[in-house]
Amino acid sequence: MAKTMSRRVFLGTGLAVAAQVTIAGTKSSGKVLGANERIRVAVAGLNGRGGAHVAEFARIPDVEIAYLVDPDRRTYRKHLSTLSSKNLPAPKTETDIRRVLDDKSVHVVAIATPNHWHSLMTIWACQAGKDVYVEKPCSHNIHEGRIAVEAAKKYGRIVQHGTQSRSSQSWLDLQALVQSGKYGKLLVSRGLCYKPRGSIGFKAPSPPPAEVDFNLWLGPAPEQPHHANLVHYNWHWFWDFGNGDIGNQGVHQMDIARWLIPGATWPDWVISFGGRLGYRDQGETPNTQIAIMGYGSVLLMFEVRGLKTPPYYGQGIGNVLHFEEGVVAGGKFYPKGRGEGEPLAKVTSPTRRKGGGIFQNFIECVRSRKAEELHAPIEEGHISSGLCHLANISYRLGKEEPFDAKRQIIAGNEFASEALQRVAEHLSQNGVKLEGTTWRIGRKLEFDGKLEQFRNDPEANALLTRKYRPPFVVPDKI
Repeated sequence: MAKTMSRRVFLGTGLAVAAQVTIAGTKSSGKVLGANERIRVAVAGLNGRGGAHVAEFARIPDVEIAYLVDPDRRTYRKHLSTLSSKNLPAPKTETDIRRVLDDKSVHVVAIATPNHWHSLMTIWACQAGKDVYVEKPCSHNIHEGRIAVEAAKKYGRIVQHGTQSRSSQSWLDLQALVQSGKYGKLLVSRGLCYKPRGSIGFKAPSPPPAEVDFNLWLGPAPEQPHHANLVHYNWHWFWDFGNGDIGNQGVHQMDIARWLIPGATWPDWVISFGGRLGYRDQGETPNTQIAIMGYGSVLLMFEVRGLKTPPYYGQGIGNVLHFEEGVVAGGKFYPKGRGEGEPLAKVTSPTRRKGGGIFQNFIECVRSRKAEELHAPIEEGHISSGLCHLANISYRLGKEEPFDAKRQIIAGNEFASEALQRVAEHLSQNGVKLEGTTWRIGRKLEFDGKLEQFRNDPEANALLTRKYRPPFVVPDKI
């Protein structure tokens, strides 16, 4: 087990010390902050969603952005300029989150780093007595997501997950419609991530930019050379750092797909098909993927398409529900045998809990200490992120085989067969010659949700975690 030392002692011994370290913090007293007490936030990760974090927290009364944190010093300027233009105090800038965690005046850490940092930074922040807003997915693998959940519980922290659809009344209304039985039984809850992703080409190893602390950027990931497809966005398509589009954009729609299945947490089984098709480049994750998960009599299906594609029931990035009596998509009901949609049936649904948007809700819960009022608590984020990981584990353990839209492994399931047939047409429309093309047929895996482990598959269980690079180590337990 990791040796524990204070952050101050740790920093004094050198930030790059090659030893496994758990940052220890004091458990919160659970103090309820007054309505006008200023909440000081450190935003970690300043590209992409990090900009949204700065903007959202900056507009909430009595919230101050105290730190901008990123191992790339080039990222500070635009945010400092934006805050200055609003006559807001200038935050401090820092490359290393560990220094920020030592500042007792910081109440919140907002995490918008690359995926491979999400859980470790959440755990460290909880141990340091900070509340956390962590972007999706909250984890890079299932083990570290569970440790983040346990850290929030042990240290009494408020931890919100960045699946902002959980703050939407319209999805609550649709959940109530599913439960009403108006359209018969739910058969399939489908998520879609049809998002064009072009080739990233090939980038040779090169020295990192002088302003980037690449050791800090790597963090818990394996030591490796820098190349220009990592910093800043294309890391999503490399297994050491990202989770493909199913765990990027897709985790939002995955969360909704699971949310709309009554009582759904972990599936009984999972299988995934796919490949990186239509071009050859340096990326590792699939740009074309179908994941199928079993929830008793209900299937959760997920489709990723990175090549140009028309929408499905009008949805490109969205969700589609298949009932006994027809399909619900885009706020309409499509009865079986009829092409045109009609308005959805009216049902009584619960009113969205207080807090408005997901950032406002988070700040209100930071003040009240009522974790039960979070719209997107870390436990829900862990499970929905975990579904993306399950699909990817099936995919990664699969075998390259000739493309066949009539796979025997899903023969007899009309929804799975239809999805494979549609993806065959989609690939053909993008100039992919199916004859001679191979893609990966994932391993069908049985999952024990109580243990969060696969049944009778050590190889799959090995992918529930990773080997961490000291000192950036997620502990085995809290």
